[in-house]
Order: sequence, then C-alpha cells, then structure tokens
Amino acid sequence: MVTIRLDNFSVAIGRRNVVQNVSATLDPGRLIGIIGPNGAGKSSLLRAMLGLVPASGGVVLIDDEPVADMARVAVARKIAYLPQGQTLHWPLTVERLVALGRLPHLAPMSSLSPADQRAIDHAMERANVTDLRHRNATHLSGGERARVLLARALAVEALALVVDEPLVSLDPGHQIDVMELLRREAIAGSLVVAVLHDLTMAARYCDRLLLMDDGLLVADGAPMDVLTAGNLHAVYGIRALIESGTTSPMVVPLERSTARD
Repeated sequence: MVTIRLDNFSVAIGRRNVVQNVSATLDPGRLIGIIGPNGAGKSSLLRAMLGLVPASGGVVLIDDEPVADMARVAVARKIAYLPQGQTLHWPLTVERLVALGRLPHLAPMSSLSPADQRAIDHAMERANVTDLRHRNATHLSGGERARVLLARALAVEALALVVDEPLVSLDPGHQIDVMELLRREAIAGSLVVAVLHDLTMAARYCDRLLLMDDGLLVADGAPMDVLTAGNLHAVYGIRALIESGTTSPMVVPLERSTARD
C-alpha cells in the first residue's frame, strides 16, 4: 500500500506561493477529496506531490522516501495520475489507449506481455469500458472518454490513484459513475486522491476532505466537519443549504454571502 506524507510543503510559481506550508498524511484505503475555490493551489499541490513541480520548501514522502529522490518511473509505478482537461488527438482504439497505462512497466521498444494484457483487460472491466474496446477513442462521448481515461490510469496497477477534476463536463449520471469507480478503488485498498469542485459529490463519496484557500490548508477532516457554513462563507464566499443528517449528505450553494473574512 502507498502512503503519501506532506511535511510543511510549499510550492512557488515565479514569485507567488501557490502552496504554503501544507502538512498532511494521506493513507491507503481512503478516497480523499481536495476542494477549494479556483486558484486555491489544488492542482499545484497534486503535481508537486508527484514530483512534477519542484517544492520551494518542506518535503513530500512516498512510503517514507522523498519524492525528489525517486526516479520518475518509480513514482509512475506507485501512483497513477490522471491530470485535468485531457484531449484525445490520435485515432487510437480504446484498447490501445488503455494500454498506454502500461508504459511505466515496459522497456523501450518492448511488446506487451500476457501480464500486461491481463492488466489492460482488468482495467477496462473495472471502468466498465470493455464493450468499447474496439471503438475509436476520438469518437467517444464525454462520459465514455472519462471512464476510458480512468481505465488507462487503472492499467498502471499502481496502489495509489491521483485524479484532477475528473467530473468536469460530465452529466450527473456519469459523475456518479466516476465517483462510484473511485470509491470502489479506495474500498479495495488503494489511496485515491481527487480534486473536486462538486461539494455534494465530495460530501457523499469522500472519506476525508482537504479544504484549500490561497495556497493554505484551512480545514482537514470528515466531509461534514469541513463543509460547515463558516468554512463555506470564509473560503467560497457563499451561503449554502447543508443537509448532513442522512446517509446521503448534500451541500447546495444558494447565493453569494457577504464579503469574505
């Protein structure tokens, strides 16, 4: 299993501190949501956590090893990463696209092994895209494309999965499909970290939320301990309907509140 630990972790882009002194331990077997307004530092935190952006302070440890000291292929084998806003340009079949998830395990110019093919088949099954195997990936709907890209990440067979805004442009049904998939991966024992904007989806599916604002981690805990009226006012500048006393919590933004504190 994979554990990620952030210790006083900071990231600067130019002269701006986009992540400031974040400390948290992300444990396996949990779906952890990272939430916050646009520009809060969520995506920068993810990229730096994977060693794709250098830290300006502190350290990220993956299973007690500093990510800055790890080879890129070693990180890629431990943590599958799905960035936001991916566009498909090449007319690959869905199966060939999912097979790209095996790249961290392949030597240059090598062919797929039977074990690689089993990983590809299992990933497509978990993401419910097996019936799309021979489809041209550029002809998929938004919901199909989202599940196929998740299948590519699952094909890595990493023990952690990091996804950045996986619900963008999806209708409610496909949003549920994606969140159910992420939840199943966490229940199976993986560490799953997702940047989310939909607060109700975050409340319903995540075990834990990290709330960021202006690069700072301002709240960390169970969803309904983080999604309070005070936090939503202070961070988002909104007033919301918060239903927390059911098995399906709900957070519905109603209006802008007064100026943020």
